[in-house]
Amino acid sequence: MADDDSSDGPVFLIGFMATGKTTVGRLVARRRGFSFVDLDETIVAAAGMPVAEIFAREGEPGFRRREAEALRAAAARRRTVIATGGGAACREENLATMLGAGRVVALSATPAEVLRRTGRGSGRPLLDGKADPLGTAASLLAAREPFYARAHHTVDTVGKAPAEVASEVLAALDGAIIAGQRK
Repeated sequence: MADDDSSDGPVFLIGFMATGKTTVGRLVARRRGFSFVDLDETIVAAAGMPVAEIFAREGEPGFRRREAEALRAAAARRRTVIATGGGAACREENLATMLGAGRVVALSATPAEVLRRTGRGSGRPLLDGKADPLGTAASLLAAREPFYARAHHTVDTVGKAPAEVASEVLAALDGAIIAGQRK
């Protein structure tokens, strides 16, 4: 991380789908007096089509290219909370960008909780239409977990309201600033 004041750098929320990154990110930004960026919303606005359509037209590689570009631009911001998509941190270049630019907090949930939150017909291209959505979610999460584990902090979201998760994120961030931790 750069030698500037870590309290001013961007905060990245990473984690699997439906862990509350956008909802919690908005709360954290409001409480901290930061701006908020939802990376998927940024990608959708730039592409002029929803995420599912980007996946349908360009495949996952096309979406991931757009995601990396949007992340690099967002990482240059100060005093901003950035909610990433579930796979954003699973590309080494993206994770390195986030870890180098600011604080990274992973939000976690079990595959069963993710499915409870998303429901059927979730609009999640990597889950919709799968014969075994729970197995698919478990496999995806297992593959992504090593990336999520590299975050500066992890907050479990299961059984917690978004406001409680936001409070835990802020406590983790404030503890790191007070302790002068820099990874």
